[in-house]
Amino acid sequence: MLFIRICRLLPPVPVSLARHGVIIRRSMASDPTATETTRFDLLVIGGGSGGLAGARRASELGASTAVIESHKLGGTCVNVGCVPKKVMWNAAVHAEYLHDHSDYGFDVGNVRFSWEALKAKRDAYISHLNRIYRNNLDKAKVQTILGQARFTNDSEPTVEVNGKKYTAPHILIATGGQPTVLSDAEVPGGSLGITSDGFFELETLPKRTVIVGAGYIAVEMAGILSTLGSKTSIVVRQTGVLRNFDSFISTNCTKELQNSGVDMWKNSQVKSVCKTDKGLEVTIVTQDPEKKNDEEKIGTIQEVDCLLWAIGRQPNTSGLNIGQMGVDTDERGHIIVDEFQNTSRPGIYAVGDVCGKALLTPVAIAAGRKLAHRLFEGKKDSKLDYSSIPTVVFSHPPIATVGLTEEEAIKSRGKENVKIYKTSFTPMYHAITSRKSQCIMKLVCEGKEEKVVGLHMQGLGCDEMLQGFAVAIKMGATKADFDKTVAIHPTSSEEFVTMR
Repeated sequence: MLFIRICRLLPPVPVSLARHGVIIRRSMASDPTATETTRFDLLVIGGGSGGLAGARRASELGASTAVIESHKLGGTCVNVGCVPKKVMWNAAVHAEYLHDHSDYGFDVGNVRFSWEALKAKRDAYISHLNRIYRNNLDKAKVQTILGQARFTNDSEPTVEVNGKKYTAPHILIATGGQPTVLSDAEVPGGSLGITSDGFFELETLPKRTVIVGAGYIAVEMAGILSTLGSKTSIVVRQTGVLRNFDSFISTNCTKELQNSGVDMWKNSQVKSVCKTDKGLEVTIVTQDPEKKNDEEKIGTIQEVDCLLWAIGRQPNTSGLNIGQMGVDTDERGHIIVDEFQNTSRPGIYAVGDVCGKALLTPVAIAAGRKLAHRLFEGKKDSKLDYSSIPTVVFSHPPIATVGLTEEEAIKSRGKENVKIYKTSFTPMYHAITSRKSQCIMKLVCEGKEEKVVGLHMQGLGCDEMLQGFAVAIKMGATKADFDKTVAIHPTSSEEFVTMR
């Protein structure tokens, strides 16, 4: 659109002005209540990973762009997710290595850990990243608008922030998600617990922690807190953790948690929480799945300093008024998009966790950039390939996985077309340590050519191994390609090219 004509008496506003965000809809003298509207080529709601990546790439391609953010720039990943979590995981790894120092000939004497010192350095680092994100937007000539966005009832898609209106032919929703919280009506006393967001607000290391959940956040939090010295229990509804992962990984991770001293309550749910003068008392109901009757056991964990709910995440769509725009959502509130990130309303798009698919920072970044190229560089086929996305769980030891699980491969290809290669061993690092941890690996192959469609591992260093293998799998590598690759010795990764 080159210009918008408000009425016959007013001249059009040329695109050269509109592209710089000047006011393009003017209030008439006879209508003092009319609100002025600022136009951009792209308006991004959400200053997290996906929104920022899309906005900066669009600006590089010549589009006038603005980002609306109601909290801190960087979204979940930078502020209460991947980045501060990895800092805490690194600290926990230090604690693990301390156990091994004497086995390697070091006498380190008395070692004290200060949660307070770590938190101060971590928070300062995150604040530094917030400033970098703001500076990067400024350098990219992307306007930052601070406040809560809400779609209005205007004839063209328009959002209002702090009483001001903004519009664009292309509006990207990248508002991410937030941890699911339980009300006291769902679990009496449930509000006494915190979520992963609250974990990063803890001023001291809890002496006694109860974590509820079986997903990767529960696993990571349990590993960090337990390794740093908090007596930790994890409550899971079934028999293990990470049930959406390959069963080889799920079973091993459950075992590793228990071996590390985490107290696991299987087939259990929290019934109630109450506050006492010695902390929280968490009442748990456990049911034996092998018994056909409804017999339940009631147990309690007392003197709990920290109850952490890690029971899933929900999309940040409330308050946006997207229903007014005709943007379809699923039953959980996630915005429904097609393969090109289009919503049901033309000109409105969504990327990242708000879509509820592959909730990973690099996925949101890649999808945002692909969308920018499609909209502003004429690459009409630009879209993200959501297959074979690698991911790491920062458990102890870390988990790395890409592609199909064995169960998924059998379901989609048929058992007769799937061949599995797997191994389990003690990494050389642990050859002389009293502390032991296994490394497990699995290749999922399909067809006569044995194309590698899945790769799964847990063990020391697996987090840094995966990226290269993910490239090979994305390129269509076969088991023969793995076999033809010379091993690097002595490493754990060599096992993938020597499996038989």
